[in-house]
Amino acid sequence: MVVLAASICTKGGKAVISRQFRDMTRTRIESLLASFPKLIPTNTQHTSVETADVRYVYQPLEDLYILLITNKASNILQDIDTLHLFARVVSDMCRSADEREILKNAFELLGAFDEIVSLGYRENVNLMQVRSVLEMESHEEKIQEIIARNKEAEAKEELKRRAKQLEMQRREQQRRTAGGGIGSSYLGGGVSGYSPVPQRFEAPEVSSPVTRLTSSPAARSPAFKGSGMKLGTKKTKQAELLDALGGDVLASTASAGEISTPPSPSVIPSPVHKNDGRGSLPDVDVESVHIVIKEQISLSLLRDGGVQSMELKGDMNLQISDAAYSHLRLTLSPATDFGGNGLQFKQHPNVAKFTPGQERVVALKDPSRAFPVGQSLAVLKWRYAGTDESNVPLSINCWPSPSNDGTCEVSIEYELENESVTLYDVVISIPLPAGSYPTVSSHSGEWSLDPGSHSLAWSIPRVSASDDTRTGSIIFTVGGDDTGAFFPVEVTFNGQGSLAGVGVASVSKIGGGEDPAFSVDAVVTTDEYLVV
Repeated sequence: MVVLAASICTKGGKAVISRQFRDMTRTRIESLLASFPKLIPTNTQHTSVETADVRYVYQPLEDLYILLITNKASNILQDIDTLHLFARVVSDMCRSADEREILKNAFELLGAFDEIVSLGYRENVNLMQVRSVLEMESHEEKIQEIIARNKEAEAKEELKRRAKQLEMQRREQQRRTAGGGIGSSYLGGGVSGYSPVPQRFEAPEVSSPVTRLTSSPAARSPAFKGSGMKLGTKKTKQAELLDALGGDVLASTASAGEISTPPSPSVIPSPVHKNDGRGSLPDVDVESVHIVIKEQISLSLLRDGGVQSMELKGDMNLQISDAAYSHLRLTLSPATDFGGNGLQFKQHPNVAKFTPGQERVVALKDPSRAFPVGQSLAVLKWRYAGTDESNVPLSINCWPSPSNDGTCEVSIEYELENESVTLYDVVISIPLPAGSYPTVSSHSGEWSLDPGSHSLAWSIPRVSASDDTRTGSIIFTVGGDDTGAFFPVEVTFNGQGSLAGVGVASVSKIGGGEDPAFSVDAVVTTDEYLVV
């Protein structure tokens, strides 16, 4: 048996691929394939046809023919079996038997043909053996890959172990430092609002340490750098940031950034009036009776409308700085329709509960007792959990619209729904498809790109119901047509006011007398605010 060539051709005799196992010119094989369709008898079911020189053993393959060209002395039964193996190999390697798929896998097919027939003679192989040879699987290679993976896993475990060891050493060093230093009660640190001195004191090497310790406060200030490797690093970074921002900012903050000895108790400001974490929220002038209202919202909005989950937590803290006003009562603002019956209140154990049907009053159960002076006391907490869309403070509408050119136009709009709050530092972050960057056509506020999360950060400094910032929008175009790539949209803000409508209407002394002046600082922050 001698197989001269194995070919796949069209019904018209055009060669798609062909492998010659004996010396044959291209002209010769193209001539044989071109004459093959003319030799096929009509209305017959034969699988072979002969000429004066060669024999064609063929089989239909959808719109193509797969055939072997052999000499006339070959065993036709063996030729048919070989042809069937060729056909199974083609079906195994190609998803469909069309010309485009055959050409796509031509290199692999020709390699498989060489494994079946060598120099015109059939090799003793089957389909599984041909597949194994083509995959070139090596037992030794698999062993080496397993060894390499094991080494990587061992290296990762070693890194974790060393990181844990370093963390334990760091904590041990901190415990030793805290145990051998000066107590934190020095200079009245803690509740009264004084800045605590460093836990570790390392005096500089000087010839006269006694003179160093009894010098003026200005000269004594470098001694506080003893525990100060971390403190000094933060100060250096702050100074570099101020230099980058410009001389005006540096000049305005230079005096506030100087570190000196802790002030005496008579000049220490009240610790309740700090601007840490407030962002751009306006400062509040602190009176003798100061009430701090803090609310935190967690909200998950559905992109098609509706609320997936919503939780609001709030608390009211009372601080009295004048003992003359320690016997008092707080009358809260009238209840709003926020949350309906879902808004739950919880009082301090020493504070009387609200009386149903009457105005809400915060006062001690025992009128003879007084509120503590000089410290903050949490007198009231409240919580709301539900899915009522009318309680959403800021609605977000993100509308991606795919185009026919592989891009997507995204329109985002916000609207302030709760008029009792004013939002500051609003940032709406929209994820972007990987590798794509937006072209913004219109926007309110400002926008920038966040390379860390590959998102567009849309910033609105202030959103209020009293001006044209109540609503705003941004429109941009970006590559990609997957609308799900723009979610979840994340929102952060600092708000002034109370979403639940909790406020203080009046403060009065128990037993009569002039009502004290009071101040209220109401702040709303976001724990998680998403559009999914």
